[in-house]
Amino acid sequence: MMMVYGMFVFSLNTAAYQELQRQTQWRHASQSRIGARPARQFLGVGDDTITLTGTLLPEFTGGQSNLDQLRQMADEGAAWPLIEGTGTMYGVYVIESLNERKRRHFKDGAAQQIEFDITLQRIDDQRTDLLGTLTNQTLRGITGALA
Repeated sequence: MMMVYGMFVFSLNTAAYQELQRQTQWRHASQSRIGARPARQFLGVGDDTITLTGTLLPEFTGGQSNLDQLRQMADEGAAWPLIEGTGTMYGVYVIESLNERKRRHFKDGAAQQIEFDITLQRIDDQRTDLLGTLTNQTLRGITGALA
């Protein structure tokens, strides 16, 4: 297991990523002053964004159904904890965007290679009203397995 987002496991069998990029910002308000540099006041932490980039080879790794599962999670608008396989807890995140590019297609149009970028945005950990429920994700997993 590389990482888990809610109950979705990033691994070779699902959606292995090759790159993790994290950008963290801090907010500083600026007040202009005559004859001096602007005065700055620290307002607190800002956005914390994680982008995962990967390539799927459906013959050997996860495929389109795994990206569709992530899209369904994003459609709910819920937030989920993001935990690395090392045990590092990043916080609670929502899916902000999911991009995919398909290359090298079979005769039936299925892609032999799918590249993806998923952008996760951290929310305030105290916003428990935005947390997803395991019931919804468990039911989706069961119905996905039956399809």
